[in-house]
Amino acid sequence: MNYKVPTDDKQLVKDLQSPETAHQAFQVLMRTYGEQMYWQIRKLVASHDDANDLLQNAFIKVWTNIVHFRGDAKLSTWLFKIAINESLNFLNRERKKNNVTDGTDDSFILDNIEADPYFDGNELQRELQKAIARLPEKQRIVFNMRYFDEMKYEEISDILGTSVGALKASYHHAVKKIESAIGSLL
Repeated sequence: MNYKVPTDDKQLVKDLQSPETAHQAFQVLMRTYGEQMYWQIRKLVASHDDANDLLQNAFIKVWTNIVHFRGDAKLSTWLFKIAINESLNFLNRERKKNNVTDGTDDSFILDNIEADPYFDGNELQRELQKAIARLPEKQRIVFNMRYFDEMKYEEISDILGTSVGALKASYHHAVKKIESAIGSLL
C-alpha cells in the first residue's frame, strides 16, 4: 500500500485510528512530534537517557490510546499532555526512590545536569538549567513551556488544565527566582 502523508492533524488522527494506515501514520506522527516531545520531557527530567525512555513510554501510550482520541483538543496538546504526565510520574517515582516526601527537593535533577555527558552548554547555560531545576515543579513546567517552547498561555492552559492567570503568576515567580539565581553571573 502506498501511503499518502496527511497534510493536517485531523487526517493524521483518522489514519492513526484506521487499521489499514495506523502503522504508516504512526511513523509520520513520531517524525512530526517526536523531537518536540523529547525536548519537553528532557527539560523536566534533565537526563538524555531518561528522556529517551520516557518518550518511548509516551509513544506507547499514544499508540494504545489513539482510538480514544476524540479531537476535543489539538493533537499536539494531547501529545504534550501525555509526555508531561510521563515525566511527572517519573519524577514522582524518583522522589520516592530518593525518599523525598514533599516534592520540593528535586536535587536528583541537579545531579542529572551535572552528570549528563550530552550537556554541551557553557557555565551560564549550566547555571540556568540548575536554577530552573530548583524551581517548584509547576513553575519549572510553565517556565519551560513559555520561555523555551514559546507556547501561548492558552495552549499551556489546555495542556496543564490550569487557568491562564495562574500560569502567568507561576511564570512571573519563576522568572524572578531565575533572575535572582543567575543575576551574579551576568
